[in-house]
Amino acid sequence: MYGGDEVSAIVIDLGSHTCKAGYAGEDAPKAVFPSVVGSIDQMDVDDSGNAERNSGSGVDSKNNVDSNKGKGKRKLYVGTQSLGYRRDHMEVLSPFKDGIVADWDIVDSIWDHALRECLLVDPKEHPMLLAEPSSNTQQQRERAAELMFEKYKVPALFLAKNAVLTSFALGRATSLVVDCGGGSTTVAPVHDGYVLQKAVVTSPIGGEFLTNCLMKSLESKGITIRPRYSFKRKENRPGEFQIVDLDFPNTTESYKLFSQRLIASDIKECVSRAPDTPYDESAYSNIPMTPYELPDGQTIEIGADRFKIPDVLFNPSLVQTIPGMENYVDIASSCRGLPQMVIESINRCDVDIRRELFSSILLAGGTASMQQLKERLEKDLLEESPQAARVKVVASGNATERRFSVWIGGSILASLGSFQQMWFSKSEYEEHGASYIQRKCP
Repeated sequence: MYGGDEVSAIVIDLGSHTCKAGYAGEDAPKAVFPSVVGSIDQMDVDDSGNAERNSGSGVDSKNNVDSNKGKGKRKLYVGTQSLGYRRDHMEVLSPFKDGIVADWDIVDSIWDHALRECLLVDPKEHPMLLAEPSSNTQQQRERAAELMFEKYKVPALFLAKNAVLTSFALGRATSLVVDCGGGSTTVAPVHDGYVLQKAVVTSPIGGEFLTNCLMKSLESKGITIRPRYSFKRKENRPGEFQIVDLDFPNTTESYKLFSQRLIASDIKECVSRAPDTPYDESAYSNIPMTPYELPDGQTIEIGADRFKIPDVLFNPSLVQTIPGMENYVDIASSCRGLPQMVIESINRCDVDIRRELFSSILLAGGTASMQQLKERLEKDLLEESPQAARVKVVASGNATERRFSVWIGGSILASLGSFQQMWFSKSEYEEHGASYIQRKCP
């Protein structure tokens, strides 16, 4: 077992939007980068990769991981800097499909980047605590354990559920965690440190969905977001710029979209806030506009969208009124708003703990940092919750803490002295196999 002071554990939270990694016991992750990768198929490159792969690590100096499984050879580019650099024929891929890992090669390259490039550690020397979604399947957990023990040779591993970690981060053993992430929103009740699986409610409407809504809405008003790589700014006189368009015909659609979404997501974070009351066209039609300067220097004005788009979280049917979102109307019509999800989740729990859950609703995730979200959720729940329960929505006042609450919970957990005998050790893995993870990490 590990003495508390010998070696610190590494905590990795691979979310649907960003990957957070750092040392247990610290108050924020050291590395935060997108959880998508750039991928270039190298059908035409014959054997240049062999030398690299034979050198043992499979990673060359520019953090490009060669994975030649099944899909021909492809080169993966991981991290903010690698992705920020436009390359011909580079597709942007996500390892997730519906919140569950679908491509382990990509996960492997992301972990590798986090450990070797960002934290500069040797995984053989550090126990690993991985955050996982509440909906993770047994097969997924075993696969993660195999990869960690076989490839990274970690001395010990623990998988902890996102909701439980958020609960720990805010100092609760029992709570209802509302996690508004990039790819989805999940409401999960935690009781005495365990997720009540039968009451978890999820919806595909997360931060990325809202970013999509904003982009479509801007497009319908004739505003095009130019990705950063598509122009150069030349200063003619101080403060006066001339924009020169650059043409890269081989840029993939997915990379263009990725670059546009970075900007759209920033617009969303800067100007939007949840409306105090359900959004209503007429009430917001003459609201003052808020200016936002795009990277290419043009200033756009954003009016009612500042309130309408966040309100999609509370009322998914609003999607029908956003031009260009026709393909998503089916998804939205099958979703429920945040307050309904909370009430449904609490109603699936035992009667004895419902009061306690109502009074301890925790907001987490990047999308939860939106202004006024907490107040609006509290207000809607007070109106809708049947028994006059005490409704209390708790959100850390610090937006960084809200964004990283899962990681922070992991950091607290992995550094507790009482936790040290909970690790799933390498020797146990060798003795019992990967399926033992179900026993060690309930």
